[in-house]
Amino acid sequence: MYIIAAVFVDDISMRESEGSTTRIDLTGIQFSSAVENNFPMMFAPHLAVLICSDMQSSGSGVLEVTYYRGGEQIARNVQPLQIEPGMFAYRLVRAEMEFGEPGTIEAHCRIDQNTPLVIPYTLKLKQEYQ
Repeated sequence: MYIIAAVFVDDISMRESEGSTTRIDLTGIQFSSAVENNFPMMFAPHLAVLICSDMQSSGSGVLEVTYYRGGEQIARNVQPLQIEPGMFAYRLVRAEMEFGEPGTIEAHCRIDQNTPLVIPYTLKLKQEYQ
């Protein structure tokens, strides 16, 4: 079992396609956000993790997403996985994190004890984009 991709999204939805195949629609993929200077603030971006359970997999595992800011762990989500071998799935992870100032967090995503996939997310002030 392994992670295909992990991205921060506005929305995720499923739909049927021709031949009874499933499509996953990801909307608003993002790696940063511009916010007003209302610090400290709570922020809770949605992380979509796409997973493949290969044919050699037992079909079960554990998804762990640990959020870090400046090397310090600020949030953690652990959830069991049960995905039929040869199939794909997704998990939506949302962690509420307090930001005292603009900056970057890193979501370390891994299955079982495998090497994590690291996804950054940055909060910037709106004026920084002008």
